[in-house]
Amino acid sequence: MFYLSAVTVLWAFSFSLIGVYLAGQVDAWFSVLMRVALASVVFLPFLKFKGVEKSLIAKLMVVGGFQLGLMYCFYYQSFLLLSVPEVLLFTVFTPIYVTLIYDLLKGRFSPWYLVTAAIAVAGAAFIKFAGVNEHFLLGFMVVQGANLCFAIGQVGYKYLMEKQQVALPQHTVFGYFYLGALAVALIAFALMGNSEKLPSTATQWGVLTYLGLIASGLGYFAWNKGATMVNAGALAVMNNALVPAGLIVNIVIWNRDVDLMRLSIGGAIIVLSLWVNETWVKKRVANAA
Repeated sequence: MFYLSAVTVLWAFSFSLIGVYLAGQVDAWFSVLMRVALASVVFLPFLKFKGVEKSLIAKLMVVGGFQLGLMYCFYYQSFLLLSVPEVLLFTVFTPIYVTLIYDLLKGRFSPWYLVTAAIAVAGAAFIKFAGVNEHFLLGFMVVQGANLCFAIGQVGYKYLMEKQQVALPQHTVFGYFYLGALAVALIAFALMGNSEKLPSTATQWGVLTYLGLIASGLGYFAWNKGATMVNAGALAVMNNALVPAGLIVNIVIWNRDVDLMRLSIGGAIIVLSLWVNETWVKKRVANAA
């Protein structure tokens, strides 16, 4: 849980940084390419080429292509349609995708994990449920595309590490994850990018550099490593912990108008879901195995 909790704090700033400094100002496809390229640079020095099975390389690239490449393509577009709080709110369905995809890969259906995920979804949804703008439906669908890709990627990595015998440390092969994402980002920018809307200020370049090297470069490795160390229920819950964390940052730094009472109650419900998972769900799943 340490890795997932640390990355949750780290990523809590990303939503507002994108919404305030990049969305509508810098070409979204370039932002995706820049962020993924910088993240790739972080792990290239550690990348091992010898002694790594080609099948593992291909699988890691596919996982990265989904979780980072395709997810960012949807994610950055959503900020053009929705406000930061709305994007945060619409991510509450990710735990359901995480649980269902993991069960699908395992060839089983674990209803106890859905209990955990459902409580977490209820808590996150309670935090901010208000009227949305005219882009509601399209924005909602775009965020769900990002959620689904993120879930496929993290569950795929967790399942891969559980099934594949990897003798090398994870950081020596994780660069392939970023290379897969980079391939997707390059194609997306080549097809849809606008070179006339590149970053024009030091702040914009600084935000992209931080998001690429720190939030993506270190964050995704730590998140996926943490995903391999917890059960599917806990992983689902931690996906929704990003919602209150992101909203708190949005309130404290950028003074957004958020109902503090709703935030507190919703956050408490999410904490409850984690407690239920750790004290009750784990035992139920273990007994059913």
